[in-house]
Amino acid sequence: MYHTGYKRETDEVKALNLAPQPNVPLKIAYTDPEAPALISDKLSFYTRWLPADRRIVVVCLGTDRSTGDSLGPITGSVLSKYRSPAFDVFGTLEQPVHAMNLDETLDLIHRRFRHPFIVGVDACLGKAASVGNIHVGEGPIRPGAGVNKELSPVGEIHVSGVVNIGGFMEYFVLQNTRLHLVMGMAELIAQGLYASFHR
Repeated sequence: MYHTGYKRETDEVKALNLAPQPNVPLKIAYTDPEAPALISDKLSFYTRWLPADRRIVVVCLGTDRSTGDSLGPITGSVLSKYRSPAFDVFGTLEQPVHAMNLDETLDLIHRRFRHPFIVGVDACLGKAASVGNIHVGEGPIRPGAGVNKELSPVGEIHVSGVVNIGGFMEYFVLQNTRLHLVMGMAELIAQGLYASFHR
């Protein structure tokens, strides 16, 4: 009886520890079996109480001209295939959102939607141990930071994927990122976004 109660208590504690907290950024490896559910749960913390008239807009940043920087456009293309009425997507392989058209795209979004709730999605560089991690948190994406560019921040919340190692020769590193990694992360991010918007 004691052991059963102890197991139930530890299971509950484990479940609480796994559950994402509202103000704590989520960091999880894309290979983690819990990743799809945790990403969806974390995103839903930010979207579940939105007023019905506040449109969710996902802005997927990057370009298909660089493997590492294609995380955003691939995520956008996967999301677009769902053809969901629950959100809009900007930034796909066909029509990427990047440094050259970012401000124009943000202006378009704010003209089209009244007070949109924007989710920024982008690739980033980090430490070797962090490669393959997906981050979800409050605040905007700061596109271009990994390659020392200053661009307009994007989003009320952000989803970023660490696609390679940062700190040196960033453009070269992004060009030499494995497509398999980027595709896997993009699929997972798209699944998490879609699931969180359809609860």
